Amino acid sequence: MGVTCVCQVPVAEGKSVQQTVDLLHKKLEQLGAVKQGSFCVDCETYHATGNVSGQPSKLLYVMHNSETPLSCLALFEGGPCLIADANFDVLMVKLKSHFQNAKGHKVECRGSRYRYCDFLIKVGTVTMSSSARGISVEVEYCPCVVPGDCWNLMKEFMQSFLSNSVPELPSVFAAKPEGLFAPADCVDTMTQYLELFNKLRKLQIPGSNVR
Repeated sequence: MGVTCVCQVPVAEGKSVQQTVDLLHKKLEQLGAVKQGSFCVDCETYHATGNVSGQPSKLLYVMHNSETPLSCLALFEGGPCLIADANFDVLMVKLKSHFQNAKGHKVECRGSRYRYCDFLIKVGTVTMSSSARGISVEVEYCPCVVPGDCWNLMKEFMQSFLSNSVPELPSVFAAKPEGLFAPADCVDTMTQYLELFNKLRKLQIPGSNVR
């Protein structure tokens, strides 16, 4: 896995979510990107039970990524995080006396994968309860694992199809210590998806019905 940036792309003026996604696909194909299947990232939310009286319930997020089908990621609100076997979901059912599933809070991001030279691009529609909440774009620069060494190159590439929607350096990378070898990993990617999902949970946008 290389350095990955996940960002939200606004819905184009006068367009629906799907029409905006189609426009992004067209721009990538015009660049010469080749479609390589599909992807899915999802997130289930659990409330910790039995907490101290008066204390807010801590949240646990269990996330899956089709790029790593044999594992999942469990992130506590505010940390820490755990990379676990895919059967971790079965364990969560057995721990229902400690963690309660927040029904109706599952978020999914599904879409198409594209390859362009050393870049892997994923354009997805983020949905919650069958309602589209927004559009995500994930860009991975595969040959490099040190964000500071390739961010300018990634930013220049994203400008070629995102125009003014290019994000700043993700906060998960900005927090890494300078001068040390601190490679990017799957936790960084999923943390960015979680930040995006939590932001989009609160939004309802025009043209959001998914058929």
